[in-house]
Amino acid sequence: MPIGMSDVARKAGVSVTTVSHVINETRPVARYTRDRVLSAVRELSYYKNASARLLVRGESNSFGLIISDIENPFFPELIKSFEQACLSRGMETILCTTNYARDQAQKAVRRMLESRVRGVAIMTSQLDSDLLAQLAGNHLPLVLLDSPPKRAGRSNIAVNYSHGISEAVKHLGDLGHRAIAVITGPINRISASTHRENLISALRQVRCEPFRVIEGDNRPESGAAAARDLLSSPNRPTALLCGNDRMAIGAMSAAFGLGFRVPEDISVIGADDVLFARYLNPPLTTIRVPRDRLGKLCFETLERMLKTKRHLGIEQTVETELVVRQSTGPASSR
Repeated sequence: MPIGMSDVARKAGVSVTTVSHVINETRPVARYTRDRVLSAVRELSYYKNASARLLVRGESNSFGLIISDIENPFFPELIKSFEQACLSRGMETILCTTNYARDQAQKAVRRMLESRVRGVAIMTSQLDSDLLAQLAGNHLPLVLLDSPPKRAGRSNIAVNYSHGISEAVKHLGDLGHRAIAVITGPINRISASTHRENLISALRQVRCEPFRVIEGDNRPESGAAAARDLLSSPNRPTALLCGNDRMAIGAMSAAFGLGFRVPEDISVIGADDVLFARYLNPPLTTIRVPRDRLGKLCFETLERMLKTKRHLGIEQTVETELVVRQSTGPASSR
């Protein structure tokens, strides 16, 4: 049978109430008594019954985090920083993924509600308005990524790509590039659409029309397909600006497969600065999104919302910057 509080109380020679106060830290207990209880907990390998506490309190000590794809290298650093922020407050993280499927997104929402989390950070565009309404209807504070403007119960964290993109375009211009192609993520996603608009705007500000704009799907395969299309023609670009590092990596692989050198024949710039971007050959020049800052900011935003009676929404921004490595060089004469 599972070990209960009554077993710990008998072992320590105290009341069940005292054990509860020690384990849940609900009331100061004399140090000698507390040490006896904790010693009994260790000897009996006792674990708190989170479900029972949930029934008593009506809420958990958890925050929810919903992402789209656990295999996407954009997310691990964000997850880690969000979890560390939770742990620093004695809280836990409940992580769910959508895998770009509505039925799985529905399951993620259901799990958040059943777990009685205190708030949810939604770092994916895969939750439609109906699913968001289910969470908001249960008075859960929400923080979203690159969503429509804030409102009561919903905060927004926007990634400001414009600074990093402007640096990237200037960097290519300084290297003599004028034939610059753009490979974007799916333009039906707000973040990808915003990134695309910023790229085209930055190019036009330096009087340089995009060589071509090709829509990808954020995966390496789509970057590779776009690069093969662009580089198979005699009239080809000298540089590629990609919507994320995964597509940039796919584009570099395709370029090598066609016999091109990076950066001697084609320069490539990604976005996000995922961990392995610096370990590629050559290391990838990219627009860095500070995901450690993003994860921590998600938790801090939820905390601030919980302190207001109406869970007032907050609008915040994280900045980007260009990280120059060896995948960019002087424009090829072709």
